[in-house]
Amino acid sequence: MSTALRKTIFVVDDEPDIVELITYNLEREGYRALGFTDSTDVLEKAMQLQPDLVILDVMMPGTDGFELCRTLRRTPETAKIPVMFLTARTGEVDQIVGLELGGDDYITKPISPRVLIARVKSLLRRFSEQVRSERIVAPEVLRIGALEIHRQNYTVWIDGVETFFPKKEFELLAFLAANPDKVFTRDQLLNRIWGETVYVVDRTVDVHISKIRDKLGRYAGCIETVKGVGYRFRWKTEAIETAS
Repeated sequence: MSTALRKTIFVVDDEPDIVELITYNLEREGYRALGFTDSTDVLEKAMQLQPDLVILDVMMPGTDGFELCRTLRRTPETAKIPVMFLTARTGEVDQIVGLELGGDDYITKPISPRVLIARVKSLLRRFSEQVRSERIVAPEVLRIGALEIHRQNYTVWIDGVETFFPKKEFELLAFLAANPDKVFTRDQLLNRIWGETVYVVDRTVDVHISKIRDKLGRYAGCIETVKGVGYRFRWKTEAIETAS
């Protein structure tokens, strides 16, 4: 309970009854829950209050949940805030889009309050563990040759040019680069980047690696495929322009 008291959670949904139900149950658990029935003020408030989690509906008038998530991820002050989608959109494509945009979990309605609280606790716990791990394995700014990775504002600079990476691509690149020459299996990367509570398949890692390599351009070969095992990052002259 004492840990929960220090956590602030935003609940964003255009249905007031849902906002009221979720905030009520969160507050019963000791969280500070702030409700929003549209996305108008969410970014500004998130920049000011730095919530520990944003629970976000997708289908809202004006700026929808997907676009708001994209904005949160591209804004330095809110880039690292966990986002949990809670929506009636159950399609696989919607789930993939939500996670690709930087969502940390994707839950479909209806869901019982007890299960939702359990998912919230799990996500907050996973994020806290991730933050502790990041403090151990990497500095805020990682410089490797012509590559700069700025963890504080989720930016990557290649040959002095800033290149945008969505959250999961960024985290995957930063994690590999912060642990050079170490080979990670796909399962290890899935658990480290996506967490055990989000269902994704091995192919998800491969797709993200492919996108990262495209953006790295002539440095794509620095992310090596270790056949039958997984991936590793190696900064070496012969890796440039020779993706494995």
